[in-house]
Amino acid sequence: MAKNNEKITMKGNPLKVEGRCLEEGAQLPAFTLTGGDLSDVTNAAFAGKVLVVVSIPSIDTPVCAIETKKFNQEASSLSNDVVIAIVSRDLPFAFKRWCGAEGVSKVVTLSDFKHRSFGKQFGVELPDLGLLARAVFVADKTGKIAHVDYVSEVADEPDYGAALAAVKACL
Repeated sequence: MAKNNEKITMKGNPLKVEGRCLEEGAQLPAFTLTGGDLSDVTNAAFAGKVLVVVSIPSIDTPVCAIETKKFNQEASSLSNDVVIAIVSRDLPFAFKRWCGAEGVSKVVTLSDFKHRSFGKQFGVELPDLGLLARAVFVADKTGKIAHVDYVSEVADEPDYGAALAAVKACL
């Protein structure tokens, strides 16, 4: 589990990453993303909930698909006080198609395709690829960050156990 975004690679090759590195104990940055109906979705939509923000490069890649399915499976056993949001630059239509085909319904899918500000706010901007790096952030019910995992190799899955332990500690 990486605490910073300084050394993120793809198949061992270093990637340029832009944006500030988030740290545990800080407040989750305000964000505006696009929901499945093309409406703007902000942090305010999740006020009073434990929020898990999962940044992925693209839902149509194997590791992102595995990760999203795993978080969807875990979401079904978590409290209604927990929201898991999957964030990428995929179009909301792609998320809807993929989730429908895979039976994924317990996570919220949000897109950064329109505003393109999430990447820099969360330190996951991969400017040379136009994608977001893989990372997991857990914020408590007040928006305070309880867990940060910048996955150092984009092709690797995150540490699910650490993220889920942080969620449970926030409840």
